[in-house]
Amino acid sequence: MSSQVRLRILPSAKCLFDEAVQVRVNGLQSRQLITVKAASTDDKGVSFRSAASYRADGKGEVDLQRDTSLGGSYTGVEPMGLFWALKPDTMHTKFFKISAQKPHFVHLSVHEGEGSGMPLAEATNERRLLADGVSRIPVKDGDIRGVLFTPPGKGPFPSVLDLYTFGSGLSEKRACLLANLGFMVLTVSLYGMDDQPKKVQKLHLDYFEEAVQFLRRQPMVEKNGVGVISLSKSSDIALSIATYLPNIAATVWINGCSANTIFPLYYKGSKILSPLLFDHNKVKVTASGAVNTKNAVLDPLSEINKGSMIPIEQAETNFLFVVAEDDQNWDSYGFMMEMTERLKRHGKLNYEKVIYPGAGHYLEPPYGPYCPSSFHGVLGKPVEWGGEAGAHAAAEVHLWKKIQDFFRTHLTRDGCDTKARL
Repeated sequence: MSSQVRLRILPSAKCLFDEAVQVRVNGLQSRQLITVKAASTDDKGVSFRSAASYRADGKGEVDLQRDTSLGGSYTGVEPMGLFWALKPDTMHTKFFKISAQKPHFVHLSVHEGEGSGMPLAEATNERRLLADGVSRIPVKDGDIRGVLFTPPGKGPFPSVLDLYTFGSGLSEKRACLLANLGFMVLTVSLYGMDDQPKKVQKLHLDYFEEAVQFLRRQPMVEKNGVGVISLSKSSDIALSIATYLPNIAATVWINGCSANTIFPLYYKGSKILSPLLFDHNKVKVTASGAVNTKNAVLDPLSEINKGSMIPIEQAETNFLFVVAEDDQNWDSYGFMMEMTERLKRHGKLNYEKVIYPGAGHYLEPPYGPYCPSSFHGVLGKPVEWGGEAGAHAAAEVHLWKKIQDFFRTHLTRDGCDTKARL
């Protein structure tokens, strides 16, 4: 390792997961060609790597906020490119972050030329999920299984039910990052946690009603109503929550369907929505071996499927519809257009929509590794999610701010800012 070359992560080598950092290299020779590498390991032990080549300026410096990557995992000026371009060693693998209590470590190294040889300098970025003072409390209350995140202070805090995406167990990442920003957030497991069933054949709206009531009982919570945030299959669950349950003030729907999909939905012992299913003959296998299901979902507007359609025109919530134009999981854009047109026909203007060209299905908090395909728990095989890495990463940065603004507008008493980052 060169004693002259220095790799710096600014303003600090420690930050929160959704914060951008500045990567600088000093002490190089004038116009020297280098490769900066990044490496990380997720909570399942899968290794992720990225690399980009840069040429130093006349002073022997490289600044990723200013300088153009000449090649590698990405090209162009991408200050956080090494982070979102991290690629797994194993195909069809999604970056897996289970617990908010464990930081995400990204190891950076500088190498001469095209990247061979020993590093000239190294540094590690510790990206924490849980901010100082934010409490994390496991919840086992009635049928609810999940985790409650509460900001420090006396509140009152706007409350959010985080459904994340449909799967076994929990993902705490998005929930705790929202709590860092001043929201009280409950993330719940749908199945597979503790004494819950390992598989699911039908869903019960009563479970989500219990979760909403649990949030509203918390002593430090705003009483204006609960927010719901979702992604993929859980987005149609969010629509049903907003439609059939009271006290839902704001609903974020990300890349989902306008109808109830896959499993029947029950409430108070009766089936209220039939499942919209897939035409497996329309599932395509891609060159990578992943399947593309975008056009395989049956038409929710057809007479035979009308029992699956969620009557969101009855909802009193405010909707934020989020669509990635290159979503290859299903036709999110078409479903969003159907819903907004239906709301307009009923005289409803209680929605906003945001569309991201070039983005794929898995829109998450920013600066995590982009995921083009991964194993699908319900289908039992890898699925193509779509998107171009750079456009997807930019969409995540914009969306994260949009979600915060939307919730603050509709969940606080005066619509003004809650506390900024803690």
